[in-house]
Amino acid sequence: MTRGDKEWICTYTGRKFWPMDPRPEDIDILDVAHALSNLCRFGGHCHRFYSVAQHSVHVSQICPAGHALAGLLHDASEAYLVDVPRPIKRAPGMADYRYAEARVMLAVCSHFGVDHDSMFHADVKKADDSMLAAEARDLMGAGAVSQWSLALPTESRVEPWPPKVACETFLQRFAELTVRRGIQLTEGEDK
Repeated sequence: MTRGDKEWICTYTGRKFWPMDPRPEDIDILDVAHALSNLCRFGGHCHRFYSVAQHSVHVSQICPAGHALAGLLHDASEAYLVDVPRPIKRAPGMADYRYAEARVMLAVCSHFGVDHDSMFHADVKKADDSMLAAEARDLMGAGAVSQWSLALPTESRVEPWPPKVACETFLQRFAELTVRRGIQLTEGEDK
């Protein structure tokens, strides 16, 4: 696929991003943090706005240290492709979406020097499912909890943050996790 003028989206930082032809150099942590902080979990069907960025921060906080960065970035592709609820994403007709998501995640991993397999590590999956259970309990109500087969929820209650707080906290967590790895924010990512 060639990169044509009509096949890209404009990101928050003004970059061109080709969802079907992503490259590591197209990824910007500020775009990821900003987009995820404005993207509501559960397709918007929660009692209050709750961002994918906040979810990602919480996942990273309950992952073991060696997988915390993968936990923070495990939904990074959604910054460029949106959050599609699991039942839709897993449907047979969504194979092209899953393919695009896999390609974006490869670009994300390459850009940040994260092992792609770590995104799917059992520790990341367990933390993701534990947060899903807590989010269902605190933001969806009893019906969601009783209908889904979920992991044990985290003990702490989920209190949604405004998008600006979610973005800033995501970026702070990213900085905490990457300072030792030598990953630096690129131009425009110091906000």
